[in-house]
Amino acid sequence: MAAHAGASFVGLISGTSADGIDAALCDFAPRPRLRAAITFPYPDGLRRRILDLAQGDGNIALDELGGLDVEIARQFALAARALLRKAGTDASSIAAIGSHGQTVRHRPQQAPPFTLQLGDPNVIAEATGITTVADFRRRDMAAGGQGAPLAPAFHAAMLAGDGRTRIILNLGGIANVTIISGDGKQPLRGFDTGPASCLLDAWAQQHLGQMFDADGAFAARGRVNESLLEKMLGDAYFAVPPPKSTGREIFHLGWLKRHLGADGLDPADVQASLVELSARSIADAVRGQATNPTEVLVCGGGVHNPVLMAAIARALAPIPVSSTSRVGVDPDYVEAMCFAWLARERLEGRPPANLFSVTGATAPRVLGGVYFGS
Repeated sequence: MAAHAGASFVGLISGTSADGIDAALCDFAPRPRLRAAITFPYPDGLRRRILDLAQGDGNIALDELGGLDVEIARQFALAARALLRKAGTDASSIAAIGSHGQTVRHRPQQAPPFTLQLGDPNVIAEATGITTVADFRRRDMAAGGQGAPLAPAFHAAMLAGDGRTRIILNLGGIANVTIISGDGKQPLRGFDTGPASCLLDAWAQQHLGQMFDADGAFAARGRVNESLLEKMLGDAYFAVPPPKSTGREIFHLGWLKRHLGADGLDPADVQASLVELSARSIADAVRGQATNPTEVLVCGGGVHNPVLMAAIARALAPIPVSSTSRVGVDPDYVEAMCFAWLARERLEGRPPANLFSVTGATAPRVLGGVYFGS
């Protein structure tokens, strides 16, 4: 039996939306189980600095970058401690924290390729006293992979479809899909399809002064502009076959404004068109890459946007689309659970099963660095 089979782990992640740190307390025997979870918001000023860096021109002073690395780590540690207080669990009972960190750059196609997540794991381990596993992406990238997405291996472990070909769709800032073959004969597949909520959030912030479009109400007021939609769908990223991954480096307000040009469109029409962009690009990716899927299960923050969910359901019809809550999995914390699981796999010295077929790495690799607690 694995040394950590009955142990508890904490997973921490802040995604491309940078709206807060998702923290999940998990067990994995006999199957993954979420014991407790919270979302720990960033201070407003820190969130703005993260977003400015993630979707800006990339210019930042080294002192600012180093400071952000520590400030983000301190927030991750606070999130872990708040989670354990909520659960009434002592830090000494946790085998490890799996920390994804905060992605501020992801350039898998650049020469040389690189990916950068902030949130110094030394700070997290010192502040919590818990062994921390972090830096999951760079070893895969060093082995020729994209370093992303990492969740498909966990999706397969937790959400395999009992003989059915199942699609797991994560709606964060970026959308990614996992294709789990029903017969088990096809390799695990997964990739980023393009934007989910990142452009919707950025446009809502600019025109509403809000972090996101609550309930999709802003988009619901508008009408899809087919000309704008076709321009956006013409982006080269959508035509690239997997393995592939992306982020705010491509899909940001500057990208949108280049497609808008001088067109004086109603802001609500632009928001409606962005919803359709997410839905259409997801549906095109699923139909182009999956053979006879029986259902699509959705997780991530976008599951709470009824306008986006309805657009995805229309674009994928007649394939049924529903939240992972239908199968008893909280859609808000799947990714945080994933990094708890990845920490366990690292401590056991196991490469995440079949992940290299997703990322395009040359061979399986054990992912993550270990920073021992006190």
